[in-house]
Amino acid sequence: MLIGYARVSTGLQNLDLQTDALTKYGCVKIFHDKMSGSKKQRPGLAEALKYARQGDTIVVWRLDRLGRNMQDLIDIVNNLNNQSIGFHSLQENLTMDRGNATGQLMFHLFAAFAEFERNLIQERSAAGRVAAKARGRLGGRPEKYGDKDIEMMKNLIDGGTPIKDVAERWGVSRTTIYRYLERK
Repeated sequence: MLIGYARVSTGLQNLDLQTDALTKYGCVKIFHDKMSGSKKQRPGLAEALKYARQGDTIVVWRLDRLGRNMQDLIDIVNNLNNQSIGFHSLQENLTMDRGNATGQLMFHLFAAFAEFERNLIQERSAAGRVAAKARGRLGGRPEKYGDKDIEMMKNLIDGGTPIKDVAERWGVSRTTIYRYLERK
């Protein structure tokens, strides 16, 4: 049986591309996570590994969707091999099984490249944050409300409107109103 596993790093990202590819490949059951690959405990992956039986194959869209680094990938695939469960990565067209020396070599090469790529992305992101900070940009989400909105909030509260009503009017929590007023 082919068992799919898909993962995106944040809840804002979409699993459709991966699940469509896994379904097209023939995966009968697909497990997924919406969390960073750096998290050791991933419930969807744990379920997929628990669900798989001897003779089954775990399929991922891309190698980096499975593990957080090379050692993690190797540990997961070795664990699968020890249970006589196969592994396949669609994008790399890589099939791993216990008796395939070429597959094992290719797996280790692709795992090294995946970790290298992840490290490059982290380095570029860090450099981008440093450059932005040097230009006075701190990052993060832009403010939802401008000075005019904050001034209106303050005037309403000063005029006796309960903070709860002001928060409801702007669609935010009371804590958010307090935070805006504190900065003003």
